[in-house]
Amino acid sequence: MSTGAGIDYSVWDHIYVSDDEDVTNPYVDSPSLFRMRHRARLERLAEFQQRGEDLECNVLECKRQLEEAQGRLRELEEGRREGEEDEDREAELKKVQDEVKKLKKDEKSFEKMMKEHRREGKKLPWDVDSISKEGFSKSVLNIKPVTKEATEEEKAEKHKTFAEKYAKEIKHFGMTRRWEDSQKYLSDNPHLVCEETANCLVVICIDFEIDEKHALMEQVAHQAIVMQFILDLARTLKVDARGCFRQFFSKIKTADEPYQDAFDHELELLKERIRNCAQIRKESAMKELEEEDRQERLGPGGLDPVQVYKSLPKEIQKSFDEKNVRMLQEAINKLDLDEGKYHLKRCIDSGLWVPDSLEGDGDEEEEADEDEEYDS
Repeated sequence: MSTGAGIDYSVWDHIYVSDDEDVTNPYVDSPSLFRMRHRARLERLAEFQQRGEDLECNVLECKRQLEEAQGRLRELEEGRREGEEDEDREAELKKVQDEVKKLKKDEKSFEKMMKEHRREGKKLPWDVDSISKEGFSKSVLNIKPVTKEATEEEKAEKHKTFAEKYAKEIKHFGMTRRWEDSQKYLSDNPHLVCEETANCLVVICIDFEIDEKHALMEQVAHQAIVMQFILDLARTLKVDARGCFRQFFSKIKTADEPYQDAFDHELELLKERIRNCAQIRKESAMKELEEEDRQERLGPGGLDPVQVYKSLPKEIQKSFDEKNVRMLQEAINKLDLDEGKYHLKRCIDSGLWVPDSLEGDGDEEEEADEDEEYDS
């Protein structure tokens, strides 16, 4: 059947759409009979499809064997051309030639059977099982997926990667002053609306406070509170923060006194925390610097010369101040033997006194005399 427009509908002339196409008697034809007919048709269809799959496998296997036989045939023919002729080789050559002919014949036979099978498939009537095929299948369950909480190492790595990638954009947002400019910048860069941006802004604030750039610290702290209020609003509404930051700006522009006071209060608290953190970092840095200086000052015995000097008696301190060896010897001689040895050993271990030194008014002979006095 066709229409004047040239569309051919003949493919729809023999559609087998139901099991009850014949005249049935409700007292004879039961539902179980319909199910039996449907099952029989499915079995015939499965058998037909299996026969086609078997034919395809036979064709592929025949082609594989034919390629192997042709390879052996080429090797034997090359050997004969090179002069390697004997009765066994000739017999093998004839056997392979016969095998190639047989496989070619089998290949043609299988291909012919495949064509006939395809023609039969096209002649099969369509039914409710074959009239269409499922394009895709997808099931969607409205269940919130269980997300695994990230470890501290993973959070730190994520923060580091984000800060390195968007450092310039984050700093630009931190320097933005007007509400309209902040909203427009976040609209152009919605990926900045996240917890990592708030954390990066706080880190920038601490760096400014350490460098004593207080005005810049306060400006960036203001933007950090802006980002924190956006995130809090998203958690309250249970939506993505990138979809609700405009609501925050609309609210803050026309905010009532309690909301504005809450914003200012959080801002002051953040500034105070930043100042405390900056002070702690300064003190920590000073301690590290002092420790490095102390490590550099340590003498050969591992003692700090500054601490050892402060623990010495006044006369010994004076002899070191004047770099007078004779005065040092006299000051040590005035002490008890054990106490003198104790202070002398600490001076040597800290590097204040070098036994082989010739500084001051003393000489090697005086040092030797001093050693003899302590040995006696």
